[in-house]
Amino acid sequence: MSEALSNGSAPILAVDEVSVSLAGREVLRDVSFAIESGEFTGLIGSNGAGKTTLFRVILGLQAAHGTVLVGGAPRSRRNPLIGYVPQKFQLDPDVPLRARDLVALGLDAHRYGIATPSRARRARVEEMLEAVDARDFADARVGTLSGGEQQRVLIAHALIAAPKLLLLDEPLANLDLRSGHEVVALLARITSEQRIAVLISAHEMNPLLPVIDRIVYLAAGRAASGTTEEVVRTSVLSALYGHHVDVLQVHGRVLVVAGEAGELADTSDHSHTQTQVEIVS
Repeated sequence: MSEALSNGSAPILAVDEVSVSLAGREVLRDVSFAIESGEFTGLIGSNGAGKTTLFRVILGLQAAHGTVLVGGAPRSRRNPLIGYVPQKFQLDPDVPLRARDLVALGLDAHRYGIATPSRARRARVEEMLEAVDARDFADARVGTLSGGEQQRVLIAHALIAAPKLLLLDEPLANLDLRSGHEVVALLARITSEQRIAVLISAHEMNPLLPVIDRIVYLAAGRAASGTTEEVVRTSVLSALYGHHVDVLQVHGRVLVVAGEAGELADTSDHSHTQTQVEIVS
């Protein structure tokens, strides 16, 4: 039994020695970590590191070796304990779906049949719109909203059924700097107020550093987990990557230099590989 499951506690999410191979390629290898209620955890890794695959495993959508427990029980599809915000969401501006309509649909994610309108249902929708500061555009069509506004609506959609664990797949990827900071602050507030465990994936850790309690760093199919101070260190990341890695502090930002050949690549460059310098900025 890994350390993630051996401390006698009952974390909301426990991932133990999870491995996944796709098309003959090992994507994840013996990944283990745990998240407690009310913890804000960053899942950090470059593009292609396996973050989305790991989310699919947790959601019960991807076969894997190893064990995943959600609320102490084996993972399953349509798990009411999990709220999920996908990486990509596209809706034509002409589709007559208002923000409040999309939020309300979150109440039906684990049910079948047509929902019956009720005063309690409307009150719950208003409560969630208020929680994510989306009242001002509640009646706008979702397809006409900005990226940051859509993220707020999607978060409300995921939270309205009162999950215990919220998964967000690269929610900052297509946002400008200001919108990204606003979404991070919103998630930190919700985590604190509602005691929901949050696992947010990103290839840039710096926007999350002020608020995350723990980090799960993915590289070369493996993971290191713990506090930022425990994980983002030269010795830990060098072992993870399988070659020497430098961790630098530059103008208040953390840079992970994971190269062997002195090449430079930003983590937003989808073409880079693990033999290049990786900047997490």
